[in-house]
Amino acid sequence: MINESNLTSKRISEYLEAGKRFDEREFDEYRDISVELGISKKAEGSAKVKIGKTEVWVGVKLGIAEPYPDSPDKGNLMVTAELLPLSNAKYEYGPPQFNAIELGRLVDRGIRESKFIELDKLCIKKGEKVWGIFLDIYSINDNGNLLDAAFIGAVAALKSAKIPFYDEKEERIDYDKKPSGNLPLTKNIPMNFSVHKIDGKLILDPIIEEEFASEGRLVVGVVPGKPMKICSMQKGDNFNLSTEEFGEILDFVEKKYVKFFPEVEKKIEDAIKKNKQV
Repeated sequence: MINESNLTSKRISEYLEAGKRFDEREFDEYRDISVELGISKKAEGSAKVKIGKTEVWVGVKLGIAEPYPDSPDKGNLMVTAELLPLSNAKYEYGPPQFNAIELGRLVDRGIRESKFIELDKLCIKKGEKVWGIFLDIYSINDNGNLLDAAFIGAVAALKSAKIPFYDEKEERIDYDKKPSGNLPLTKNIPMNFSVHKIDGKLILDPIIEEEFASEGRLVVGVVPGKPMKICSMQKGDNFNLSTEEFGEILDFVEKKYVKFFPEVEKKIEDAIKKNKQV
């Protein structure tokens, strides 16, 4: 007996073979993307990102922490993700599942390896005190491509985050005083592309049904440059990828990046301007 998911996967394969997708998008076309900032009053920076029906909330909190032993003069970054059952029936309450751990690590890696945050400027006292950045991701609705939505949300939340005032004499954060300023960020704004392979066809921004039908994915993190620069990469699931297919994926991403990056960057900047006016 063939279950509904197998029938759906078969139909998706048939559509792709005919050069189509269920929602009539091109293979490299994203659904509508929206970015909203300032959704949390308690966070130093926060963002809500929607890609189609997929929705994530991201919050940034800053606190005083001890530096890591291998970087005594740099701030800390910690990324965690919580996949809420309300966002999809496949998630359950309890300890973090593999999907949540993987999501947090992929976002962390892309941001860290891009050198987007100038962590050396977040040192308060070498070897003793630094600013710790805690970036939390929450899935509100998972209708596919949660990772790319979370990545955009992380970048938006970081760009909007403010550093609280630190009273050096009292050695504590004073939230009653005006923030010290923005997070020290570079121009290496990272962008994430989750490329899925279905019956030899490459697609971006899969809906949940396409993710179920996917043979595997290659996550590529890139930063601005001519040509673009790759800062992180990870192959997911057990699927074979030839040298030719690997090159095809990189070409696929680079062509999309040229137009996609300015569009997303503008959405984030527009959201920042709108948030300042509130």
